[in-house]
Amino acid sequence: MKRVTGIGGIFFKAKDAPALQAWYQRHLGIDVQAWGGAAFRWADAAGQPVGGSTIWCVAPQDGEQFANSPSNFVINYRVDDLAGLLAQLQAEGCQVLDQRIDDEAGYGKFGWVIDPEGNKVELWQPPAGQ
Repeated sequence: MKRVTGIGGIFFKAKDAPALQAWYQRHLGIDVQAWGGAAFRWADAAGQPVGGSTIWCVAPQDGEQFANSPSNFVINYRVDDLAGLLAQLQAEGCQVLDQRIDDEAGYGKFGWVIDPEGNKVELWQPPAGQ
């Protein structure tokens, strides 16, 4: 079974999320949107768009995506078969969280596992064609 196929996003928390978002926008030129992050669209070697994007987001320190983990970040990994991978991880003795999201708004499926150091790892199966 193929496991991780790429990185779907990087999320990290901040004591003052709006100020940190503004810093990244001003100094690094990241086009931070009202939701707190940016989507970096994928392109081929010639600069032509290809399907997919990587999300970057600064979130409030008490953001829901950081629940169950003391870590300041969450990395979202793209996968092809979320249900199959979560079942395999559970069979291997990993700490798989019970929460799952099968997003009806077209964002795909999400599940989580905790790594041996307590970091929450987000697994994402994008919708077909993304």
